[in-house]
Amino acid sequence: MNSFKTIIALLKKDVLLEIRQQYSFYGVLLYVISTIFVLYLAMGQPEDDVWNGLFWMIQLFVCVNAVAKSFLQESKGRMLYFYSVAGPVDFILSKLLFNALLMLVMSIMSLLLFLVLMGNPLRQPFQFVGLATLGGVSLSLVFTFLAAIASKAQQQAALMAILGFPIIIPQLLLLMKIATIAFSSVIQAGLGQMVLLLIGLDAMVIVLAIILFPFLWKD
Repeated sequence: MNSFKTIIALLKKDVLLEIRQQYSFYGVLLYVISTIFVLYLAMGQPEDDVWNGLFWMIQLFVCVNAVAKSFLQESKGRMLYFYSVAGPVDFILSKLLFNALLMLVMSIMSLLLFLVLMGNPLRQPFQFVGLATLGGVSLSLVFTFLAAIASKAQQQAALMAILGFPIIIPQLLLLMKIATIAFSSVIQAGLGQMVLLLIGLDAMVIVLAIILFPFLWKD
């Protein structure tokens, strides 16, 4: 129970900081809007496969911009304070939860902008909305874990990019493969297995974060 209260308190802290530092949220939102608008000017309303690929690439870069700051903005003094009042598992779980909620919002907003500007080729819109939210959460989990590792080294942003993109490529390919069902009226075979594989990858990232972050916490 104490651990749950600590996680909620840390989550509330991150939410309040995000509300007070609105320039950070609006900066990411401006990045999303401007990027999608430039794509619209350059490509208009592309074909289904191109639409799908562009959407997930935008999600990737939105996640990097939105999630990377979760650890990079924490000063050494603040981390020392967290070390005295919370445990490593509570801290990393609160970060994972906050960034998942943040990417959930960003994913929905990105999808709405895509539908308005890039057209609506979806034949299974509700399934794609569910996958977009699940995919946004999956990306946030990976980059939150990588941001935690990179925060203990110099050149944090560069290190996170170097570590992140080779790891995230298989996940992106899986997301794009699953998302193709939304552009067809026929449900593909093996869809359930692919979704379970994606959920399994998310669970593996959470377990790795719980196991490995305490070693970083001691530094």
